[in-house]
Amino acid sequence: MPPSLAIGSVKTNLDSIRRLAVLLATGTVLCLATLVAPLAAQAQARELPDFADLVDRVGPAVVNIRTTERSGEGPRMPFRRRAPSLQQSDEVPRGEGSGFILSADGYVMTNAHVIAGASEVYVTMTDKREFKAKIIGSDERTDVALVKIDGSGLPVLRIGDVNRLRVGEWVVAIGSPFGFDNTVTLGIVSAKQRETGSEVPLLQTDVAVNPGNSGGPLINIRGEAVGVNSQIYSPVGSYVGISFAIPIDEAMRIADQLKAGGRVVRGYLGILPIEVPREAAEEYGLTKMKNRGAFVSQVVKGGPAEKAGLQPGDIVLALNGKLVDGPVELRRALGIIKPGSAIVLQINRRGKAMDIKANLAEMPAQAAAASAPERTEAPEPKGSQAAKPWGLTVTNLSETERQATRGPGGVKVTAVAGGAEAAGVRAGDVILAVGSSDVADLKQFDAVLAKIDKTKPLPVTLLRGEWAQFVRIPLGK
Repeated sequence: MPPSLAIGSVKTNLDSIRRLAVLLATGTVLCLATLVAPLAAQAQARELPDFADLVDRVGPAVVNIRTTERSGEGPRMPFRRRAPSLQQSDEVPRGEGSGFILSADGYVMTNAHVIAGASEVYVTMTDKREFKAKIIGSDERTDVALVKIDGSGLPVLRIGDVNRLRVGEWVVAIGSPFGFDNTVTLGIVSAKQRETGSEVPLLQTDVAVNPGNSGGPLINIRGEAVGVNSQIYSPVGSYVGISFAIPIDEAMRIADQLKAGGRVVRGYLGILPIEVPREAAEEYGLTKMKNRGAFVSQVVKGGPAEKAGLQPGDIVLALNGKLVDGPVELRRALGIIKPGSAIVLQINRRGKAMDIKANLAEMPAQAAAASAPERTEAPEPKGSQAAKPWGLTVTNLSETERQATRGPGGVKVTAVAGGAEAAGVRAGDVILAVGSSDVADLKQFDAVLAKIDKTKPLPVTLLRGEWAQFVRIPLGK
């Protein structure tokens, strides 16, 4: 096209307007649009992946998984002998899910909840061959499981790189929703590193995932597995537009451990981390930090944290020099460190920065936090009156109580009223610190309070049984 006819070169003067009017009148511009539209459509079509070819290529490596369990003996029927088919060893259907083949010799990945409680596991391929599978291992925390079928030269699904996956990228799920084998659904990656409280941050997609899809692969447009479909968010129990997948790098890390030893080994520190209370962050000048840190709510008796000197109420800011952005991240980071490893925790203790060195143990099978003991009422001993503006009466700890705190000591709350009662403080709670000052006994507590502005809320770190809290106690009315 001559330069004079290119719309981008038309000058905003009268001659240009006249020439454009002639083009419109003769239909020249309309003809150009007619020519350009098909070209644009063809260009767009070339950008869309061919999902049919992709499914043909990767589909054979996706399998259906069904499980059975042993039936009970069942009710006895009078005057009748039970048929052999009703014997106690009979298998009854338990559930269905999906999976995909990792290696040509028959290792198959799926979800832990798909095979949980199963007596037998059966794997069916797209060509209708069925194999009885052996459970290699499963990990409930990440919901990853590995099973093995006897075979060779089996189709394998390639593993992709989650780091290359972009939000908005096309992804495909293949599985057996509601028992419909080899169902293909399509969508995009909605978010990465989505926190749902799971052991690992998940991939969020809008791919349709329903019961039976669990354990199946999430596949990118290059035909690579980038996730393991695991969860949906739904108030009705079926897909409503949000689904979640375990990132494949995390799933493979677990699968490698299961293959090597049948179980997952995690590092264990022996703490219960929670979100840092806003009041504590304000009190200790941590509100402007980029990372959130983690508040040590509990230190397990006899665990690595206690041996290292970590205390309830400490705030963990970094692990081995890497910033900690919340309790979930801290728990995950500790879990992937090999037991026996030495670690360094950068913490804030009542406004003071310090390092704590610890050696991780192996996480017990059921690492449960101890619950606070039942509180029993006792006659109120004579105690400090210095905390009366906040509705507190406190006294020294007995020697037994002091040993139970496993720390520098503290003072016991014997009665509450006014602001203390409103803040949720209870008789029997132990005050470990006031603001940035530790209090080992009643004398020290009174000395700290003598310097406190008695017209402002009282910031205290409490220990209730095994559990630490930070609260600001308002003045009583």
